[in-house]
Amino acid sequence: MEMAQVIAAFGEDHTIRLTGITKSQLRYWDRIEFYRPSFAEDNRRAAFSRVYSFRDIVALRVLNILRNQYSVPLQHLRAVSKVLGHLGSSKWTAIRLWVLSRKVVWQEPDTGVPQEVLSKQFVVPTVLVEAIASDVQRAVDSLNVRDESKQGKIERSRFVNRNAPVIAGTRIPVAAIKSFAAAGYDINAILAEYPDLTKKDVQAALNYALAA
Repeated sequence: MEMAQVIAAFGEDHTIRLTGITKSQLRYWDRIEFYRPSFAEDNRRAAFSRVYSFRDIVALRVLNILRNQYSVPLQHLRAVSKVLGHLGSSKWTAIRLWVLSRKVVWQEPDTGVPQEVLSKQFVVPTVLVEAIASDVQRAVDSLNVRDESKQGKIERSRFVNRNAPVIAGTRIPVAAIKSFAAAGYDINAILAEYPDLTKKDVQAALNYALAA
């Protein structure tokens, strides 16, 4: 499976919604170093101390299917993780996986034949685990449908444009709107450049720029 080239960061709440894994399970996996977020602070009690990448979301979806849907024991998954460690961060996302009798089976690269990861026995699996990055991207797109309550507001986020002020619910910098206005663009012309924005958004950016 080819991983989509997506630059994104997801906090715990979004990760829970996208993967189906509970907060307690995410934190437990982090604590025992089974699956740790790509962006993590040493002090896990700090705000935004656990931030997951797009690749993390795909991997966690796979693990959710294996652990929670097909009841593969965590001890087995940890052992599989070590065996597939040479694949690095792609070990849960770049290969086809199956489940047979609560054990993980992969497509052995040299032969292309399904093989139980730990025993190395070639098998005929019955359950195929398919985790496709495009499915996650659709879920992310759905997650990112803009909340109407954010129209006409400005916000800052530690993980969006280096904390620069942006139109709420987007990654569009207030500075970009200000630049267009300084170049002589009126509100309608700016909206032509950013069709996802509203007049309230543009006016809020202009007002913010005037106050800044």
